[in-house]
Amino acid sequence: MARPRKPLLSRDRIVDTARTLVDTEGLAAVSTRRLAAELGVSGPSLYNHFRTKDQILEAVADSVSAQVDLSMFDAPEDGADRDWRTALHDWAVSYRAALRAHPNIVPVLAQGPGRRPAGLRLADAVFGAMVDAGWPPPQATSIGALMRYFVTGSALGSFAGGFPDDEAAYDPADYPHLGQAHLLAERQEAVDDRAFETGLTALLDGLAVQYEQVATAAATATPTDR
Repeated sequence: MARPRKPLLSRDRIVDTARTLVDTEGLAAVSTRRLAAELGVSGPSLYNHFRTKDQILEAVADSVSAQVDLSMFDAPEDGADRDWRTALHDWAVSYRAALRAHPNIVPVLAQGPGRRPAGLRLADAVFGAMVDAGWPPPQATSIGALMRYFVTGSALGSFAGGFPDDEAAYDPADYPHLGQAHLLAERQEAVDDRAFETGLTALLDGLAVQYEQVATAAATATPTDR
């Protein structure tokens, strides 16, 4: 039997093509008509895999969530206690890297995991690791939400990239402290990376203080309190 001239249509192929469109042209570029044209198929054939455009965008978002490394939450092979702070830091770095590689899909991801499998696995891994580390479930939930707010916000845009690289835009009479602001754009990656690490360290430092308070409260609680 002769091989088909075009690759067979599959869910993964649709998602890969849609993700490329989102990456290069934005969310508005995705439509079933455009996808069908890019894939070289008829529009109705897409409905064998996805009923709506929104379902396609949800799948694209989940494919990005699947790129986030979760291995730091695995139990150590030697049975040692897991370092929740280091794990949370490394996960946040991986999470941000995935979002920065696909910034146009961030608004969809920011809505929460919904029913997306990879998104739910991500939430489950963070929550489970925090509870296993000794955080009470309500605070573990808050930590997961806090980290998502922080990482998602950092991926929505560039602080440094928002400043014009035109020195004339910063009249000293109006902006006496922005004499070097025109240099931010060309140093965008370094500035944004440093800002992210500064914020992440401050956030984790604050959580470490809370963690000590939680541990102290647990150690001094009476049987009635527990």
